[in-house]
Amino acid sequence: MSDGAATTPNAPASSGRGEQIAADLLKDDFGWALGVILRRYSKAVGEALGDVPGGARGYQVIASASQNLATNQGALGAQLGIDRTVLTYLIDDLEDAGLVARQPDPSDRRSRRVIATEAGRTLWQDRRNALTAAEAEILSVLGGEQPAFKELLQRVATHADRLDPLHNACQVVEKLTEPRGGRRRRRAS
Repeated sequence: MSDGAATTPNAPASSGRGEQIAADLLKDDFGWALGVILRRYSKAVGEALGDVPGGARGYQVIASASQNLATNQGALGAQLGIDRTVLTYLIDDLEDAGLVARQPDPSDRRSRRVIATEAGRTLWQDRRNALTAAEAEILSVLGGEQPAFKELLQRVATHADRLDPLHNACQVVEKLTEPRGGRRRRRAS
């Protein structure tokens, strides 16, 4: 990494002194850095997964099913932090699109395994490549430091997850969309 002053992304080449001062103040702002990286990565993910039923969640289900990471539908929900009711609808959509199939679990007939179809495995591979390219674009500024950065980031993420484990991704979205001051108001019938 260079020792030069930090600049804000997409800043005009002739940026004024005020913008440079702001960039210097933000260079040590952890939240700003995470926000900028997340904004760019989220945009790339949206572009890569926009037509996948369920978007990023649908992709995660297909990825897990393609790699046989979960033994059954319940384990898949726990692995991905998706509420079982939401997961059922998501799998229905993916199944309707021909990307996954449900099969009886040989060890427990009451349980279902989610298996990627050939189309699902092809989509997973294609989108995985697109996401890898987006990641490479964002991290390209690091050059040979990418592996070390990713290792450190993974350690921080694992530590943060231990401090505040995610049990249900739906609860995170609800909390983020909840108006300030408490619960959402219910509509009057």
